Amino acid sequence: MGFREHSALVRRIAGIVLAVLLIGGVAVAVVAGRENQDTSTATRTVQGVIGSEKAEFFADPQVVKALTAKGFTVRTETSGSWAMDQQALDGKDFAFPSSKAPADQLQRKAKIQGGPIRPFYSPLVVVAHRNAAEVLAGNGLATLRGRSTGTLRMEPYLKAAQADRTWQQLKGSAGHAELTGTVFITSTDPVASNSGALYLAAASYVADGGKVATNDAALDRTAPLLKKLITVQGAQQTSSDAPFRDFISGVGNPLVLVYESQVASLLLQKQDVGDLVVLYPDTTVSSDHTLVPLTENGRALGELLASDSRLRELAVRHGFRPQGAAAEFSAATTHHADFLNQKLAGVRQAPVPTAEVLHAMARRTRS
Repeated sequence: MGFREHSALVRRIAGIVLAVLLIGGVAVAVVAGRENQDTSTATRTVQGVIGSEKAEFFADPQVVKALTAKGFTVRTETSGSWAMDQQALDGKDFAFPSSKAPADQLQRKAKIQGGPIRPFYSPLVVVAHRNAAEVLAGNGLATLRGRSTGTLRMEPYLKAAQADRTWQQLKGSAGHAELTGTVFITSTDPVASNSGALYLAAASYVADGGKVATNDAALDRTAPLLKKLITVQGAQQTSSDAPFRDFISGVGNPLVLVYESQVASLLLQKQDVGDLVVLYPDTTVSSDHTLVPLTENGRALGELLASDSRLRELAVRHGFRPQGAAAEFSAATTHHADFLNQKLAGVRQAPVPTAEVLHAMARRTRS
């Protein structure tokens, strides 16, 4: 082989080697890039059980996006808050009932270290159709502030319930064919659902002269009234979502107990609420939505919901009041002050009995 041929062969071999090295380098770079990319966008899949009133929040694409940006994929299933302790929580990272009492019970059952987390809350309210609200106001059971909001006077209402008052017995009800039968508030099943149990807590507190039930004697004093409040309703739902949707669609009872967040969410989404009037009981119970972390990932999620400004903003958009941030809710609902009592003026917060007492109270309504 001549010198020229040998030199050409060497150059070709060197070119092939260089190409192989370059390709290998590119491959290494691509793999490294992918590894870096996977690290930066890695998400933790967190699974939990939630109250149905938070289902739309977690399903909101903007909430999903905000959680993904923080490294979380959240998968949920719904349950009545008081029924969660009957759920198989193995493999779950968190449980998210609608108030502190069932959360405390879940925490004791799970034997976790560290307290639960309360990112946001919502007071219980009664939604009424305008005709019903005006009749209640005309009979001293409510006071109205404008056309779409007011106060339910709990003591007169409970006295009317005790006496089995009917709509026909209330002045001003004539001509309203939809107002018939016993005057009552539709609530959820207190044995399984948080809002139903808290309704009993508020009613018991008012009926017993502003005392929190702590023992059997206290339960005995209010049990007949509480049983009447529940049995008059007939079959009950285990979630506040269904009766609220029935109300909005124009069917069912003219008075329904719901979370304020359910109303605020519709208003903030600019949905038609018809002739809805929001009555804030003068003695009510705020539902502290309380996340019980079952794993470290669950705790990290709870802390994120409580502290992240974007997630707090989205919680308000779904009608919830972030803990310790009244201004956020007031600012977001400025255009809906004709429906909402933004500062909860004139509303007294009833203390909630222990989970054991609430359970006993709810069971007595069924016995």
